Parts: sequence; structure tokens; C-alpha cells
Amino acid sequence: MTEPQHPSRSTEAFFGRRKGKQLRERQAEGIATLLPALKLDLAAPAPAALSEIFPIPVEELRLEIGFGGGEHLVHRAQENLKTGFIGVEPFVNSMAKLLSRVDELGLKNIRVYDDDATQVLDWLPDASLDRIDLLYPDPWPKRKHWKRRFVSAVNLDRFHRVLKPGGLFLFASDIDTYVNWTLIHCRDHGGFQWQAEQSSDWLTPFAGWPGTRYENKARREGRSSAYLTFRKA
Repeated sequence: MTEPQHPSRSTEAFFGRRKGKQLRERQAEGIATLLPALKLDLAAPAPAALSEIFPIPVEELRLEIGFGGGEHLVHRAQENLKTGFIGVEPFVNSMAKLLSRVDELGLKNIRVYDDDATQVLDWLPDASLDRIDLLYPDPWPKRKHWKRRFVSAVNLDRFHRVLKPGGLFLFASDIDTYVNWTLIHCRDHGGFQWQAEQSSDWLTPFAGWPGTRYENKARREGRSSAYLTFRKA
């Protein structure tokens, strides 16, 4: 009998469809040419000095899981040219949008991966990241699907392993149940300290926050967002 796969190890556990409408010619070209150039090669061991995966010198390293259309990732990469960014996004259309912007702007401090983020987390060296961003992840709102939420005990273990001492985990969502879920899981994990001291700390967007299309949609539909910052203990 085949051993059942743990939900945390299943690619389909954390995201849904992989592709939407047909790509435009330029987007398809980016997927065909730029993606192979920027995609992490997980078949090879990660370098001990993770900064070596970038063609330019970088002083800090950050991971964004599920970057959507890439607006936030591109904004951060532009304002922090000495920071290396790894962006993970399995949705082909979103990856195509990001690659187009990276090409237009000539950004050299972004690497990408187009599959399950847990594969990247398991590949990364210990204590190699300064920050992890998980922004507006799929909330899987039905209770029977909550096991598919990316925030879980096993993924928090992954975060804790790859973050440097004092490294940050930033989470944003407009879904109250997911915000509470994340607070409870981080509390129970014990390896992350929530940095909020008053309500404004989690109601105010992160410093330099550019906003995202998901956030704008939530506001139009009358939902407010929470911005949680956790520090590795």
C-alpha cells in the first residue's frame, strides 16, 4: 500500500489552478527564455553563501511566497537594489507578468521559482534569509480546506530554519479567520515573536508598502487588512 502523502508536502495543497487565459506573445517569450535564466535550480545544492545565486553583490536576502502579479516584489527590488529577492509563484500568468517587468526594468536582484514554495524552503541553507513575505495568500475559506493554508506548524518550522537569528516573517491578509489562524499558529510554535504593541501596529501597512491589487479589491468589498510582523526568536 502506498503511504499517504502528508498535506504539507503536497504541491496541490497550497495553491489551485496553474494557468489562466492564453499568454500574449511577449509574455510567452518571457516564460520560454527569461524564466529558465532566472529560475532556481533546485537539482543542484544551494550555495553556502546564498548571495552567490545573484549576478550582483547583495547584502540581504528575502523570499516572497506567492507574489501574484509581482507588484510588491518589483517595488521592493527597485527600492532595495542591494537586497536579493527570491519570488515564488506557481501561476503561469502571474509569473509572466513579473518576468515582463523584470526585463523592462533590467532588475538583477530577483530570482524566481514557479512551483511549490516548500521545495524552495527545503532547498535553502539554514539561517540564510533576512525576511519572508507571505502576502494575501489563498485563505482556503472553507473549514474542510483549512489544512491547505500555507501557515502551518510544519511550514513555520521551515521558516524558522531558513531565517537568520532575528529574521522577520511578514504576513498580510484581509480574511479575519486566516489572520487569527496565523496568530495562533505562530504563538503555539514558540519560535516567533509578534511585534505588535498596539492595534495600530497591525492595522498600519508595512513601511514602504506599495499596496497590491488584492488589497484594493478587499477595500472595494469592504474588508480591512491586517499586517502582522513576527521576529524569529
